[in-house]
Amino acid sequence: MPELRKDPITSRWVIIATERGKRPHDFKKSEEQIVQVGICQLCPGNEHMTPDEIAVYREPGTAPNTQGWWTRVVPNKFPALSTEGDLNRSGVGMYDMMNGVGAHEVIIESPEHDKPISHLSEKQVEEILWIYRDRFMALQRDPRLKYILIFKNHGRAAGASLEHPHSQLIATPVVPKRIMEELEGSRDYYHFKERCVFCDIVKQETSTKDRIVMENASFIAFETYAARFPFETWILPKKHDSSFHNIDKTQIMDLAKIMKGILLKIYGALSDPPFNYVLHTSPIKNDCANFYHWHIEIIPRLTAVAGFEWGTGMYINPTVPEQAAVSLREVDIEAARS
Repeated sequence: MPELRKDPITSRWVIIATERGKRPHDFKKSEEQIVQVGICQLCPGNEHMTPDEIAVYREPGTAPNTQGWWTRVVPNKFPALSTEGDLNRSGVGMYDMMNGVGAHEVIIESPEHDKPISHLSEKQVEEILWIYRDRFMALQRDPRLKYILIFKNHGRAAGASLEHPHSQLIATPVVPKRIMEELEGSRDYYHFKERCVFCDIVKQETSTKDRIVMENASFIAFETYAARFPFETWILPKKHDSSFHNIDKTQIMDLAKIMKGILLKIYGALSDPPFNYVLHTSPIKNDCANFYHWHIEIIPRLTAVAGFEWGTGMYINPTVPEQAAVSLREVDIEAARS
């Protein structure tokens, strides 16, 4: 059973993934050893190689765990957290811990092995977003869970261990430290100004347009003013809402367009870089409807986080966000797609 352990200084919870149990020699694999070889377990026809699907969009009349799907969700074979068991919160001397209860799922975005999300049709990107929402709706009914994070690792340098395009979901019994920091900051801003800080960012960015890369009726995609990393891009809904699961059909369509477009621009400008994206939404049980605003953060992995960053929590970004915005705006989407 995995464990969650709490740092008594920072109040940060850490997952000790006992099921994965790596020893020193496990971290000494060569580059060649971690390149994926052989049959892809996420490709159609290999459904028997994954755990049974827990959500799927497939052709009518096709059987579960067979071909005929276009978006599929399965439990992670090597989960960071376990769906079984009770939390059993306890103290170990001065320390706090609990069982590593939660959920860890793999969202197989498409049957096509070699097509990143940027090169899928807008309709297929919509389907991926809908199945994200489906999993939010299903998991938030579990009383043990407090937070649901959807994220994507693209490329080995970004943490991807499989080549087939996929994203992941991890649901935790605690609200992660990073989310707590966003909640506390936006709550303080709201108490001071009686406005949502994210809504004010939307107004600021749409008025100056210095950092906006793309915009449509429902969303803006922009380089953040205090970007931690080169080409760090956020997607913010223009309409205030703290929870992703409230998204409607029109917003899904607009989000699919802007996600596909911005990822194509990043693909074209930076030659298909490794990247991560994360979907930040409100905790499952929350009182932050007035001051929090769900959003997506896209972080190309172009620089290394080194000693200064680890030691201070501050980041050194060698690329001016306004210049990054210009570079991305200049990318021709049609040319990037080819």
